[in-house]
Formats: sequence, C-alpha cells, structure tokens
Amino acid sequence: MSHGKALELSYSADEVFSRIQHEGIKFIDLQFTGLTGRFHHTTISANTFTPEQMRDGLPKLDGSSIVGFTSIDDSDLVLKPDPNTFAVIPWYTANKTARLLCDVYWGEDRGRLSRDPRGLAQRAEEYVKSSGFDYSAWGPEVEFFVFDKIHWDVLTPYKGQSYSIESEEAPWSQSGSGYPMGLQEGYYPSTPSDTLTPFRNECVNILSENFGILCDNHHHEVATAGQCEIDIRYDYLTNSADATQSYKFVIRNVAKKYGKVATMMPKPISMDSGSGMHTNVSLWKDKKNIFFDEEAEMELSQVGRYFCGGILEHSRALCAISNPTTNSYHRLVPGYEAPVYIAWSGSNRSAIVRIPRHFKGVGYARLKRLEFRAPDPSSNPYLVFASVLAAGLDGITKKSDPGDQVQEDIFKMTRSERAKRGIGVLPANLGEALDELESDKEFLAPVFPDDVIDRLIELGRRDQREIAIRPHPHEFYLYFDV
Repeated sequence: MSHGKALELSYSADEVFSRIQHEGIKFIDLQFTGLTGRFHHTTISANTFTPEQMRDGLPKLDGSSIVGFTSIDDSDLVLKPDPNTFAVIPWYTANKTARLLCDVYWGEDRGRLSRDPRGLAQRAEEYVKSSGFDYSAWGPEVEFFVFDKIHWDVLTPYKGQSYSIESEEAPWSQSGSGYPMGLQEGYYPSTPSDTLTPFRNECVNILSENFGILCDNHHHEVATAGQCEIDIRYDYLTNSADATQSYKFVIRNVAKKYGKVATMMPKPISMDSGSGMHTNVSLWKDKKNIFFDEEAEMELSQVGRYFCGGILEHSRALCAISNPTTNSYHRLVPGYEAPVYIAWSGSNRSAIVRIPRHFKGVGYARLKRLEFRAPDPSSNPYLVFASVLAAGLDGITKKSDPGDQVQEDIFKMTRSERAKRGIGVLPANLGEALDELESDKEFLAPVFPDDVIDRLIELGRRDQREIAIRPHPHEFYLYFDV
C-alpha cells in the first residue's frame, strides 16, 4: 500500500534540530487546529528552541482565547511539537521559517486536552486497533474557490448587507480579458479558460517538496469563478487530517502570492455548484484491504457493507460535524452535484456513499474504498475522519447492512418513489443537523468525550442564531411589496 507523508518524510527530534542548524532556520512556527477547524500558530526564535521543549512542550497557549477550547478560569495549555511534521515554509524568504504541528496538553502534567482535534484523531486510530484492525486509510478530495477579489459589507446591518465576487473566469466578469465559463460548466476546461493551472501547479509542488504531501491530480471543478480541486494521496487517519490542514494553509498563502483569495466556504455562489470534501476510507489488516472481496458484488466485502451501513444509519447526525456551517446546507440541495439522499451505490453520484468502480480485480484491491460524499471543506478534518470512522465501526459491531444499492438517479425520483425505496434525506439546515447529533451521539462515545460533542452543539447553535436574527438580501426581492 502506498501512503503519503508517512513514508515520504519522517523526522526524529534530533533530525529536526540538525535541519534547523544546517539549513539556517531562524524561526519555528508552532501550528495547531482549534475545535472548529481553524488553523492557529505562534512563532518562536529557532535559537531558543531546545530538545526539552520538543519533548515536554512549550507553555505558549491561553486556551480561553481559542474558540471551543477552555474557560478563562482554567486556561493554561502546552503545545507539544510533533517532529514528524517538520516542514520549511517556502514563502518566508527573508527569515527562513519552518513549521511544526503541535498536540495540545493541559499544564501541570494534567494530560491531553480532550478538545484537541488532533488528539481525537489519534484516539480514533487507537479505536481502529482495539476493534481488530491495523489501521484505516483516508483520502479527502478537497474542493475550493480562488477568486480575484471578494467584497462584503456585514458590519453596518441597518444599512443592509451584501457581498460581491470578482473572477475573470465568471460569466459576470467585466474585465473582458478572459474566456468566462457558465454556471456549472467549469469541469475540466482547457487553458486559457482555466486560468489557475500555474497556481495549482505551484501548490502541488510546495505540498510535495516542502510538506511531504503527495498530490496525484489537480483540475478545475464544475463551478465557474475559479473552483478547483487538488487530490491528496491517501494516508493514515491523523496524517491525512494533518495533510488537509496543511493543504488549506498552502492554498490560502499561495493565492495571496498570486494576488487572489482562496476560500473553503461550501457555497459562495448562488445557482452554482458548491465545494465538497468527498472522504474516501478503507480498513486494513495484515497488509490487506478488508473492504475488498473479489467474489462480492462490486467486490465490496461484508465488512465494507457493514461499515457503509453504519455511515448511512448515522449520516444525519454526522452532518453536524461534516457540514458544520449554516452555509453548508446551501450546498446540500438537489441539482448542484451535492448528495442529499441517504443511499449507497456504485457509480451513482446522487447517493451519499459511493463505491468507486474505475478498476476491478485483485491487482487493484488496494483501491477498494467507500466514498462519503456529504462532507465539505468548512469542516474540521480531524473530527470528520474520526466521526465517520466511529459510525462505520458501529455499523460493523451492529452488522448494519445497508440494503440494496440504488442505481437510479435519486434526484429524478418523486418523494413517494423515494419513500417506497426507504431513501431518507439529509438535514435541511444546521439546526436540524445539531438536533440529530444531540439525539444520536452514542456511536461517537468510543472516540468523542461528551464535553466535545456538547461544545460542538453549543458553537453550532450560536452560528445558527447569528443567521436566524438577520434578514437575507434576497428576502427584499421576494417580500418587499407584500
């Protein structure tokens, strides 16, 4: 099995200090992920960084200032760098800077912070082993938009709220300098219509050469106005989540270099496709892909079917984690490439779980996987992978067979036809998804402590209220003359 960073770049603490010295590293960027998925950092001078700090951590974090971490009355946290994540950041040329991803601990040797997303991912990997498997493999397909400019006005609510997007690729472009593509007509266009090939090439080079993250494909996606995808090679769960966060970090910074802005917002453009993060997963034991069975339908083993059944059974609750923003649910509507209906299939992309069928046979056993198509890139990858794993393993434990696959286009079925087939629907909004998580959270217990789930629900309801109390600009079009 070929993995990404796990086999490409791997460093001991001694090797990190050797590289710092021999490569003239001036600063170390200590990076970590908050509960909501946002990337944070603090920077230290390389000449003050010691082996003891690498081992014991650095007392550099006020947890009460990171959304979702701690309260103000108990907030002293420690960042413990992971030497395996060492990477030189190429856009800092004047003062050479390297980064280290960090695990988050309580001070005074009180153990791991339960709300550290990276810790939850590592806990999920231990759960895989205790469930009788060696490891799980994960390959996210992260989509995003790169705009020329974005403007919004939300700080003057009594004046009105608005936003505007500029892109030479868009049909509304006023520049006249490009070859604009229509709504939902952006899939695989050649240059010069696809203006972002040099940008994506540079991102792939940096991810590979500096961060040890293998990317095997990149292209323009379905939406207009600069929607892109760069595919990350599959890897172990925590490594893959690390790679996803590093991917977002690189994309945003390279976009800035090009004078553009990148966003992981799921649905920035109305009437066009949104950005997803299709999540591919397989289970492995004794160097074999447990999801592969040459004799089974679509070569998917019974264990793989049970894993699929677990995802389907808990899919409505999973949405609160895999689709955690109010904007996520503008993407999850029929007709815009996003899955809405709770079903599984082979090549049918209208189902939320798909079994890719590009190749078959023992020679391609390593590629047998489930593709969960609901998640979007606004989510926290550590939490998404950990929660999908928990749902799948719950399905294996309960032997939750997913039933017959759905081969027809579900988008074209009537409601009564879907009801006859037992095809459910994903939540219509974030509030509904949070209700589902609140009532169906037991499957997460082996990985997620209750306080983490409670905090995620609390933060989600806060965002839901922020939107609920504000009128939408389109409501003026619909209702001003009532």
